[in-house]
Amino acid sequence: MDVDTRLLRCFVAVAEEGNLTRAAELLFVSQPALTKQIRQLETRCGVELFIRSRAGMTLTDPGRALAARVPTLLAGWDQALRETKSAARRASRVLRVGFLASAANEATPGIVADFAARRPGWRAEMRQASWSDPTAGLADGEVDAALLRLPFPGQDTLRVEVLFTEDRWVALPASHPLAVREQIDFRDLWDEPFVAAPPETGWWQGYWLATDEREGHPVRIGAVTDQPDEWLSAIANGYGIALAPESSTRFYARPGVVYRPVSGVSPSGVGVAWAPGDDTNPVVRDFVRCCLDSGAR
Repeated sequence: MDVDTRLLRCFVAVAEEGNLTRAAELLFVSQPALTKQIRQLETRCGVELFIRSRAGMTLTDPGRALAARVPTLLAGWDQALRETKSAARRASRVLRVGFLASAANEATPGIVADFAARRPGWRAEMRQASWSDPTAGLADGEVDAALLRLPFPGQDTLRVEVLFTEDRWVALPASHPLAVREQIDFRDLWDEPFVAAPPETGWWQGYWLATDEREGHPVRIGAVTDQPDEWLSAIANGYGIALAPESSTRFYARPGVVYRPVSGVSPSGVGVAWAPGDDTNPVVRDFVRCCLDSGAR
C-alpha cells in the first residue's frame, strides 16, 4: 500500500494538536480539507485512527502505533529529498531563494550581487511565492533560503536572522474619507472591511489584520487575495483596506491607492531564513552572510 506523505503530515499535525482547527491552521489548509485527508488515510490503512468527540481528536490504539513511527519516517524522507534537491542545485550552481512581495526591499539587488561575487559561477535564483505560502517554499524544501516577512507560521522550526523592521501602514482607496489624513489611528479602521490573505494561512492572515491589536473587536473581511496585483485591485476598487509594510509605498504605488501611517499597530520585520539541515551548507551560509552584510539592518 502506498500512502501520500501529505496524508501522513496531516495525521501527525492532528495527533499532536488533538484538534482539527489548530492542525488546519498549522498546515495552512481548511478544516474540511483536513478532515477529508484524515478519512482518506484511515480508508487506506483500513483502521480508525482517531476517536472524534467535542473535546477533540483522540488517538486510537492503531493511531498511537502509527504516531510512534511516522515522525521518524517523515524526517528521513524530508532529509533525503532535501539532499537530493541540494545535490541537483550544486550541480547547476544555482541557489534558489524564495521571497514574498518586495523581498528585502532596496537591499535585494545588492545581496544578489554580493553573493555572485562571493561565489563565482553561482547565481541566486529569486522565486516569488504567493501569500498562501508564508515560508515562500522553504518549509517544503523547494528553495534553499528565503527572504520573508516576520513573523510567519513555522518560524520556530527554521533558522531566522532579522535584517530590519519597518512600520505597518494602511493602504486605502484614494476616494476613502480617511485618505485625507496625514496619519490614522488604528481604532478608526476597526469597522472597515479589510482585504485579507487566504484563510489557510491561519494566524498569518490574522497578523496582517492585526487581530491581536483590536481589543476583541471583530474583523470585517471585504476580499481575499493571494497576489500583490489582486490585492491592489481589490483596494482600488473599494472592496476593502489593508495593512502593509511602509515600503509598499515605494514598491506598490498605484493610481487609486494611497498609503498612510498608522498608529496603534506594531511594526513588521524582514528576515533571511533557512532550514536547520543547511547550517553547515557553505553556499547557504554565504548567502546568509551577504544578507547580514547588506546594511539592511
